[in-house]
Amino acid sequence: MGQDVIGQAMDLGEPLAIPLPPSLAAQAQGEIAVLRLSRPEKRNALDDDTILGIEIFFEALPDTAKAVVIHGEGEHFSAGLDLSELTERDIVEGIAHSRMWHRVFDAIQYGRVPVVAVMHGAVIGGGLELAAAAHVRVAERSTFYALPEGQRGIFVGGGGSVRIQRLMGYARMADLMLTGRVLTAEEGERANLCQYVVPAGESLARAKSLAARIAENAPLTNWAVCSCLPRVNDMSHDDGLFIEGLIGNAVASTEGYDRVKQFVDKQAKRLVKPGTSGDGR
Repeated sequence: MGQDVIGQAMDLGEPLAIPLPPSLAAQAQGEIAVLRLSRPEKRNALDDDTILGIEIFFEALPDTAKAVVIHGEGEHFSAGLDLSELTERDIVEGIAHSRMWHRVFDAIQYGRVPVVAVMHGAVIGGGLELAAAAHVRVAERSTFYALPEGQRGIFVGGGGSVRIQRLMGYARMADLMLTGRVLTAEEGERANLCQYVVPAGESLARAKSLAARIAENAPLTNWAVCSCLPRVNDMSHDDGLFIEGLIGNAVASTEGYDRVKQFVDKQAKRLVKPGTSGDGR
């Protein structure tokens, strides 16, 4: 499987001129920007340089990019926090460090464009927190999920208590943290940790296909789905409906009406068949 993933990583387009640490690489393929975690010798563990590099990538994302794909080099997506960097901090320093991760992952979830995460091998701890900040997640059958913080004497710190819990629910997340349970790719799909499970070697191609489909959408609609929909989920019933009315009409008043007219005039794509994704699979 690892050779398949490495092979997929070779055909990613033109390098993006963004000053990133050696643990990251960025390329552009048309309207898709691809960010690769490049610490295979560390199972793509996330150190501070990598986290801050992710922030730089999203801040410098070119205007031509309409979707982002994040994947990991080698056998794994990410084994989480680089524990070799974990040092004793007082409470204030620890909170500041955690808030730095929160800031960076917020930039993914609430950024300008939708993000597709490509998962294979280990998706553990902070790696799962990173994937949970994406909007669409594609997992190979080799994927396994875990939150071993309970066994390490620590707690989630990269937004997992919010994002992961909202994806899979309190009971499932508590089970992972308390018992050290490891979920397979199929179990993770049932727990809402991914939307797609694909055979070995196919995850990156599927993610790029989905990203290309997403890039065809009206940009303001994509922004509303990524930035407004999760906030509505935090609101009361009445407040959510009120915001839906505001956002819905704001989106439609730009490109929306033209696209609807194209559909009515039979000049737009039709819905895909049930059971398939927007990329036609």
